Amino acid sequence: MKVTNLDERIHVLDSASNVTTVIKDIALSGMQEEAFYVLDIGDIVRKHQIWKEKMPRVSPYYAVKCNDNLVVIEVLAALGIGFDCASKSEINKVLSVGVDSSRIIFANPAKPASHIRHAAAVGVDAMTADNESELHKIKKLHPSAKVVIRIRCDAEVAQCQLGMKFGCDPIYEAPNLLRLARVLGLNVIGISFHVGSGCQDPPVFYRAIRESKILFDLATDLGFKPYLLDIGGGYPGNKGTSIDKIANVVNDALDEFFNTDAVHIIAEPGRFYVASAFTLATSIHSKRSVRGDENSPNTITHNMYYINDGVYGSFNCLLYDHQHVTPIPLKKGCGKMIPSSIWGPTCDGLDQVVENVMLHEMELGDWIIFENMGAYTLPVASPFNGFPVPKVHIVADETIWL
Repeated sequence: MKVTNLDERIHVLDSASNVTTVIKDIALSGMQEEAFYVLDIGDIVRKHQIWKEKMPRVSPYYAVKCNDNLVVIEVLAALGIGFDCASKSEINKVLSVGVDSSRIIFANPAKPASHIRHAAAVGVDAMTADNESELHKIKKLHPSAKVVIRIRCDAEVAQCQLGMKFGCDPIYEAPNLLRLARVLGLNVIGISFHVGSGCQDPPVFYRAIRESKILFDLATDLGFKPYLLDIGGGYPGNKGTSIDKIANVVNDALDEFFNTDAVHIIAEPGRFYVASAFTLATSIHSKRSVRGDENSPNTITHNMYYINDGVYGSFNCLLYDHQHVTPIPLKKGCGKMIPSSIWGPTCDGLDQVVENVMLHEMELGDWIIFENMGAYTLPVASPFNGFPVPKVHIVADETIWL
């Protein structure tokens, strides 16, 4: 691939090109100084194929908060999936690409009043709630809403726990919310849960689906006609990961507790769809070599590399999403490996990307690549200290483009 116009929206790749060749073409063009992303649309399409194959009963509703890049939303909309939105701005962004409001669930259990009014105005009816005040709020602001009661069922191991903030107790609180909704005349259409982002405890899905079935039966006894089960997020998306174990648990639990076409099953995958689709390229703009002790004053014991993106930019995921990143030098090195650290560009001592890693000697202007940078990176990045948020270059191979 020859880089001609870097402002083109999507680069269509021939069979000889891939993400790595694109990164090299841009990084080594002599015109690139800032950090940048390459987004591979084909990776997202392949993830969708995997999802349909592994969990055919579960309709994905992409969690927009994970990465709200407009092209990502357009591609997923073209694939026909739904969207999990947490605010009126996310709702507007999804609607702007032509998605029907019926394909959106307002899955934030604690919603500002103006956002509920906006949802009502644009026809987004499905929304979650996990407390009494939210039910009263919905009754007042969107009485025709389709309410989904969110319960708490936490994974024992997850990248980001959510249960401490959202989800009512399924045994004690959820039945009371169902009864209150009945008194208020609200329409409860189902149950939702979120086991935690980046779940590493597949059996938790079985427990959560079992609890949901008990509440479905109670809702039916109270006169509701529930038909929606939302099994939330938590699906890994990095290269080399698999949703097979979770899919097996989910499929078995659905067969056991919801073996009927009358119940529509949805989920809220975020990182599964986008984590591996984004690759970040950063360059070394400064370097500090730490020398040895008194006995060997000229020996380098540690190299500190300063790159043009950091924890206030794309690597906020280290702080907020508990991620671990692996630096990959664009050029292969030689010689002995030297203990090294990688630092962001700002003047804050907290701005450290990698604390300790063995690397070959690198020089100013060399590039370091980071894979799996699509989840919870760009949406939270800021231009702190005046360093820009990296631009995204979008690629698709010919077969995906067609």
